[in-house]
Amino acid sequence: MRKPLAALTVLLAFAPLAARGDAQSDLVAQGNYITRAADCAPCHTAPGGRPFAGGRPFTLPFGVLYSPNITPDQATGIGGYNDDDWVRMLHEGIGRGGRHLYPAMPYTSYALMTREDALAIKAYLMSLEPVQAAVPQNQLRFPFNQRWGLAIWNSLNDSDHRFRPDATKSADYNRGAYLVEALGHCQECHTPRNVMTGLKRSKPFAGAELQGWLAYNLTSDRTSGLGGWTDTELERYLSTGQADGHGVASGPMAEAVQASLRYLKPEDLRAMVTYLRGIPAQADGPPAVQAGSPLATLDTLGPRLFAQACAGCHLPSGGGRQSPWAALRGSHTAGDPAGTNLVQVLTQGTQIETNQGLMFMHAFTGAYTDEELAALGNYTIGQFGFRQGTITPQEIRMNRGRAADHAAIAVTEAGDAAPPRVESMATGSTP
Repeated sequence: MRKPLAALTVLLAFAPLAARGDAQSDLVAQGNYITRAADCAPCHTAPGGRPFAGGRPFTLPFGVLYSPNITPDQATGIGGYNDDDWVRMLHEGIGRGGRHLYPAMPYTSYALMTREDALAIKAYLMSLEPVQAAVPQNQLRFPFNQRWGLAIWNSLNDSDHRFRPDATKSADYNRGAYLVEALGHCQECHTPRNVMTGLKRSKPFAGAELQGWLAYNLTSDRTSGLGGWTDTELERYLSTGQADGHGVASGPMAEAVQASLRYLKPEDLRAMVTYLRGIPAQADGPPAVQAGSPLATLDTLGPRLFAQACAGCHLPSGGGRQSPWAALRGSHTAGDPAGTNLVQVLTQGTQIETNQGLMFMHAFTGAYTDEELAALGNYTIGQFGFRQGTITPQEIRMNRGRAADHAAIAVTEAGDAAPPRVESMATGSTP
């Protein structure tokens, strides 16, 4: 009897260890999901770089910021963070040693995150392979390079409180609010900024321009916002980046779908839609495209260029020749007279990876002049948005230069060849 008893004793001794191992594995899996929902990877991955190793440049009006390495490397990453340091960083924007983070890190939204979710993210990141990758120094002009000033900024713009469910609303609404406001930090792109670059709390989700891209109005307004979308269309757009009659995600919104939203559970996407439906209407930003007729034009350059360069994928009727991803009918991008996102697509290209594969469109700057791209953009707006486009050659030239600067920064910091040129035929819009 001694041997069976001894074996049982050994098994009982190791049972708590196995339980702890299972619990840690569950925490890491939970952290993986929450990290997806918090959309951490795009900002902390440089073009062509290792995931989460940082170094992505953000060109802002006051200089260039580089995202930090958040792999568990001790020297260059987050390996030295304890739990309290980590939670303080996410909630208050203060790193180890009291070093203030710049609010390009959305800690003003992550402040709403629960401590449990914050630590789940840490558990997941700490489970990754450490990557030794020192990021470049930020290139900020005075006085923006003085981090002590961020303490003042935080006192005015960071409320530093956790999410508070609304007892008068449903569980789905509150879950959606947490996903949209805290984890997804959607206001960081879709809410206008005040003179201090803090969120303009009086106009939540009314739309804003960020790094040259227009993040559209997400309120329930029927003209400029989501009031004309069905729940099914919204869920499809969030999960795939495309909805018939509304266009395709591009730019930062495409990144959000590609790295975050398409991985969320269907019930979480439905909860997000429930919350978005309850956001009070604000009539800001370009109106959504309504039924209409293409504008007559005396210009022959735009139609000719569209027939040569675009009609192979984008039908003149507004449909997509090979795929609905190439449809321009109803696209908010095509309906914006200023052509803000359309100019970005023409000069930078766009891509989005979905469960159906990679959808992409190349930039046209190498083959066409500024005048030609302006004419092409304005024809697209008139043909599919039924409005008079106001794109100028000067805007094309400015964005062409901006795209070249971004590419040069990426190549310099990567120390390697430029990222592969994207070739595709689907244009898009952020809703």
